[in-house]
Parts: sequence; C-alpha cells; structure tokens
Amino acid sequence: MSSGAAGEQAGRGPDRDKPGIAGNGQHRGDSAGDLADTGTIATQSPAEQAPQRPVVPLLEPRDGLPPLVASPAALEAAIRFLAGGTGPVAVDAERASGFRYGHRAFLVQFRRAGAGTFLIDPVACPDLSAVDAALADTEAVLHAASQDLPCLAELGYRPRALFDTETAGRLLGCPRVGLATMVESMLGLGLEKTHSAADWSTRPLPVEWLRYAALDVEVLVELRDVLASQLTEQGKIEWARQEFAAELAAEPPPPRADPWRRTSGIHRVRTRRALAVVRGLWLERDRIARRRDLSPTKVLPDAAIIEAARAMPGGPDELGAIAGFSGRNARRHQADWLRAIAHARAQPDRALPAASAPAGDGPPPAHRWQERDPEAAKRLTAVRAVVAALADSHNLPAENLVPPDAVRRLSWQPPDQLSPASVGTDLAGYGARPWQVELTAVPIARALLRILEKDSE
Repeated sequence: MSSGAAGEQAGRGPDRDKPGIAGNGQHRGDSAGDLADTGTIATQSPAEQAPQRPVVPLLEPRDGLPPLVASPAALEAAIRFLAGGTGPVAVDAERASGFRYGHRAFLVQFRRAGAGTFLIDPVACPDLSAVDAALADTEAVLHAASQDLPCLAELGYRPRALFDTETAGRLLGCPRVGLATMVESMLGLGLEKTHSAADWSTRPLPVEWLRYAALDVEVLVELRDVLASQLTEQGKIEWARQEFAAELAAEPPPPRADPWRRTSGIHRVRTRRALAVVRGLWLERDRIARRRDLSPTKVLPDAAIIEAARAMPGGPDELGAIAGFSGRNARRHQADWLRAIAHARAQPDRALPAASAPAGDGPPPAHRWQERDPEAAKRLTAVRAVVAALADSHNLPAENLVPPDAVRRLSWQPPDQLSPASVGTDLAGYGARPWQVELTAVPIARALLRILEKDSE
C-alpha cells in the first residue's frame, strides 16, 4: 500500500458499529465495563480464574488490520484520531534487539477507545513528539513498561501517567505474568506470541507480523480494567500507583565500568593475559557492531571470544580453526580480530585487566558474606526471612515487596541507631517505595534488634 493510501485509511478511524465475533476465532467485543460487571473475573484470585471459561483464540483485530502509518500525512491523521479518543491508550513497541545494535523501536502500536489501532513505523516517522503532546493527559497502558519506555522516549513519547499490566500482575501474585498468559487467565482470550522475537527491522513488514502487533494492544485496556479492579479489592491500588510512578521516574542505569566482563563463559578464562584478549575482542566487536548496526552476537558469538582467549591464536589458520570465527560476519573481520589478539598479547603486565571486576559501591556478592562478615550474613538471612514471610502473607513475590538490592545494602550496613524510623529511612534511600517501607520497616528493625541483643548477651 502506498503511503498516500495509508494516510487516507489512517484518517478513516475505526468502524465502531462492527460487532465483535466470538465463534470463528475472533474475540468478543466486550468493553472494559462489561468485563467488570459481568462475572467473577474481577473478584476471584488469578489461580481460580483459568478454568472458569473456555479460551477463545484472538486472531483478528476487531476493526480489521489497520494500515501501517509510514508518512507525515498518515501520522498527522493518526494523531487526530488518538487525540479525539477517550480513556487510556494502549501502547506497545517492537524492537530488533537480537538483530540490530541497541534497543530502539522498529514499530510502535497505539490503541484508544473511539480512535482505533495505529501501527506507526518509526523508521519512516522517527519523531513522535506530536503524539506525546496529543496524549499528554492520557494514561498509557503498557505490559512490562520498563522494556519499552526507553525506546519510546528516544522517539519523543514520554507518558506522564502509566498502568503497567505486568507490574499489576506481580502485585496481585499472579504465578505467571507474561502478556499472553494474563490475557488468557483474566479475559479468557488466547493471544499468540509467535513473532515476539522476530527481526522487526525487516522492511516491508509481513502482514502477519502487523496483525500480531495490532493484537498486542487489542485488549490491553480491558486487561488493565480487570487488574485495576482486583488491585482495588485487595487493597493494593495505591501500591500499584507508587510502582507505576517509580517506573516513569526511573533514570537509565549508568554505563558499566567493564561491560566486557559480562561475556558469557568468562569464568573459564583463567589468566589476566587471556582476559586482555576477551577485552580486546569484545571492544573490537562492539565497534564493528555499532558501525554496521548489527547485534554484537551477530558479528561474533561470545563463545568464540572465550575460546580465542583460551587458545591465543597467532595467525589466520589458528583463528579460523576456532568455532565461531568461520561465519560470514566473523570471517570478513579476520584482520581486526587478529590485530586485537596481537595487541593483548603484547601489552605489558601493568596494562592487563585485574583478575576480577573492581568492587562496586555496594556490598559484595551474597555468597561471599559468610567468609568476609559472618554477622552481616546472619543479618541478611534474618531480613530475607522477614521479607519472605511478609510477601507470602500479602500474596506477592518477595522482590516486589522490597527491592533485593535494598535488602542486601541494609543487611550489610544497618543504621548505627537501629529503629523502625532509621530502617525506614535507609530503605527509602535504597529505592523502596513508601508502601514498601510502611509494611517492612518495623518487622525488619525488630529482626535486626533481636540479632543485636543476642550478640550482646
């Protein structure tokens, strides 16, 4: 379809009178209000919902497959319809992380009541700041929002209000929080995830991929409404609000000091010289991947870097004998690999990397605590037990009750003057939200005080 035709179709908006179909593989046209009013969905626990009704496959968007928005005219029309819609807007983004360098979006989906679904090609329409302005006061509904918010922000779309259906599922104690699983258990609809790992940088995008992308936002608002009802009934809606606000306010993590140390299998590399080879090959691979816009592992697998570090090849034949260096992408950069290895082999000892990563600003790995500080290990065990018991009583994962990093930091270095107030202050400083502090500060302080009292006897 030409971009002009796409613009005309994008400007039509949905056929609001078209009925939903349940019997032929399409879903029912239930509204969020209908779902909230009709059944036991909103009052039962997630574990009790699955057997209540047969699963209806969700195969076609209720308004038909929308055209791809791939021109300024089509984007302008989409913005007009989205601005004229009502209620929250469902949002999703498709990336090509396993194929391209970085994590940018290659398709963005929006759906809003009264507007319909819009599939926007950010390659052709890389500036979504006008969408952002049109939806400035609109709650965005995303699933696993922390994965999509950074790439959406790169395009200029930064929601001010958020509902994350994955986070909501965790707070409700859902045993599995994948989108397809939650849509099935909460709405009784079967959502395929066949193309979740596809190369979304492909152009033109296949029709079946676009259909998949449209279905990803098809019932996201309905799912949001059911989850919001359950959060309210369980007294957790304020918890959710604080979690969503924290997701929106989260800063991108700082760059790692030695990102090459995360090369898979690096534990098999025993010498500093071999680590220098890992570092050199990793940095060279990253430079090539960035220049060619390829995922680094498409250029050279991690396993090949590790084997080269262990074998120390000195020439093309030795390098080519290592699995992973014979692929087309790796072979075309053979001279680069050999140069990186030669440089590592020639470096003076003082320039070689340390045998282990430099200590960060936090506590050491928990498995080393018993050896380095037995008292801290005792505190960590006690605090973890308190958090686990509280999480179980509130039917949510322990890591969602208190950030694990906050538990480690507090246990490693508790306040000098132990009290619920000082423990709460430290937890908040480590990123715990107010609802988490309110639930945990007193029992954690009591557990730490009991250890202190036993040690002083």
